[in-house]
Amino acid sequence: MAASSKYNQHCSYLIDLCQELLAERRLILVSNRGPVEYRVGQDGALHLNRGSGGVVTALSAISRYVELTWIASSMGEGDRKVAAQHDGRFPVQLPGQNLYLRFVTTPRNVYHKYYNLFCNPLIWFLQHYMWNSPYTPNLDAKVYDAWENGYVAVNRAFAEATIAEAADDKTPPFVMIHDYQLYLVGGYIRRHMPQAILQHFIHIPWPASSYWHLFPEQMRRAILQSLCAVDIVGLQTKRDVHHFLHSCEIFLDGAKVDYENNTIAYEGRQTKVASYPVSVDIATLQRLSQSPRVQNYEEKLRPHLGEHTIVRVDRAEPSKNIIRGLRAFDIVLERYPALLNRVKMLCFLVPSRSGIRQYQRYTQDIFDSVEAINAKYGTESWQPITVFYENNYAQAIAGMRLCDVLMVNPVIDGMNLVAKEGPVVSANHSVLILSESAGAHEQLRDNAVSVAPADVEGTARTLYKALTMDETERKMRAEGLKKTIEREDITRWMYHQFHDLRELACQLPLLLLV
Repeated sequence: MAASSKYNQHCSYLIDLCQELLAERRLILVSNRGPVEYRVGQDGALHLNRGSGGVVTALSAISRYVELTWIASSMGEGDRKVAAQHDGRFPVQLPGQNLYLRFVTTPRNVYHKYYNLFCNPLIWFLQHYMWNSPYTPNLDAKVYDAWENGYVAVNRAFAEATIAEAADDKTPPFVMIHDYQLYLVGGYIRRHMPQAILQHFIHIPWPASSYWHLFPEQMRRAILQSLCAVDIVGLQTKRDVHHFLHSCEIFLDGAKVDYENNTIAYEGRQTKVASYPVSVDIATLQRLSQSPRVQNYEEKLRPHLGEHTIVRVDRAEPSKNIIRGLRAFDIVLERYPALLNRVKMLCFLVPSRSGIRQYQRYTQDIFDSVEAINAKYGTESWQPITVFYENNYAQAIAGMRLCDVLMVNPVIDGMNLVAKEGPVVSANHSVLILSESAGAHEQLRDNAVSVAPADVEGTARTLYKALTMDETERKMRAEGLKKTIEREDITRWMYHQFHDLRELACQLPLLLLV
């Protein structure tokens, strides 16, 4: 079946399911970042910008078929101004969408503690196995303050906004909560809306239970208790599901874990734990890759290409393992001098959380490594590495279309959508080098070339293998990757979740344990 036909079929199944699912209960989405953002222009006027990313795009698209309410943080000054104009939810003016938004506005110092001091330098680092990296802060009094007066406070504000939003509903809603910023929301909602159907999807990895021993017991327990108050916990991979189940077994007294059925019975409720590997919007991605804007960037990038071109696309943050990837490239250039003046690496790096000092340090270390490699091997007419440090998605897509090798070697990732975007847009049967610890590896390992992320020598050998792979094998692997991704696109990701919510709604009375 052609990719477009398969996409249309997936969409049709999803539309039918959405309309059936939401005939009596409405859907409320809860996430830190919303589907749109409002910016204040130079003239003082407010301007509406769509949110970026495949997940936001896919979830927003639900509102084409059913009414959708989204609860999110007011992130910037424009969001705060709009929030001040509305008491509760308000319609978002997007063509063809029945979308409502409700902003949660917290004091700036509270949000700073929540986001910049707790969520990103602590939970993010813990769940990406980076606690002992030189970029990780210590658990000191500031962290306890950030928990109590930042994370707890913002999570409670989100829960209160959700409860207020559903106050007049005759039937309790479906509430889909997203990611690590809001682990406590489900527990708060459950206490006030016991009949609501709650799902919490976690986009980042769930580490082995032994790693959670590094975290304060009271915080760890509060997070797990809240997650076990929801009906479905969604994770990216089967590995994450197992780790989550084991964490609950180890850290929650009285929890009964069923590894065969992937359920947890705790404090009178049963929670299902399931893997829903997030994917990409195939149709939108293919349209973008053929657009004049991307074609224009392709022409601009061609002078930077080599006979062999390696591309990597990453946020500039420690979990992406960029520096080890650069070291592996250094080894290849030193070991195979015939590649000098013939191979290039293009790094498309997106600035990430630049207000957090740990990220500032890591970004500087990246540029220092690039400078050292270019100085070691470069000439006046050839530099082995070119860095594009900007948030330019169309340019990154152009790079992935043109490359011979796409390098994706994170320390660990919940999924890593670059590993799925690259094979879909490639015009050159590019070889995908992929960390075994990236969530995407579970689906793509048969046709990717696998690496252990800390193995610099092994990564160098794999990089050389990819650069010298014959065309027959390249084509076979590339086509296999594309078929796998098209089979499980973003609409299937949503369909699996809504299917499980529908099944839960049908049998909910059976799940309220005596």
